[in-house]
Amino acid sequence: MFTGTLTADLLLGDVHSLKGKRAVVRPIVAELRRRFSVAAAEVGDQDLHRRAQVGLATVAADAGQVRDVLDACERLLAERPEVTLLSTHRQLISDTDS
Repeated sequence: MFTGTLTADLLLGDVHSLKGKRAVVRPIVAELRRRFSVAAAEVGDQDLHRRAQVGLATVAADAGQVRDVLDACERLLAERPEVTLLSTHRQLISDTDS
């Protein structure tokens, strides 16, 4: 089994409050969960209204499948017009890693 994680640093567009931030981030997290069956959440920068960190994780029997899911999630984030994808960090872990 392989576990893959992705953390994405996002710059939000025309957002002026934490309430406005939630209105942008929640639908993105929900779409990641729905389309790719990943665990996803806002994991950082909760106190900043124009920045967000979204983290997600997926598990599969094949490393290639994990990479494909992470690639698709990253593309979705990059294509969202209301955010700018600043950076990502990926990690791939095998169940044989100690």
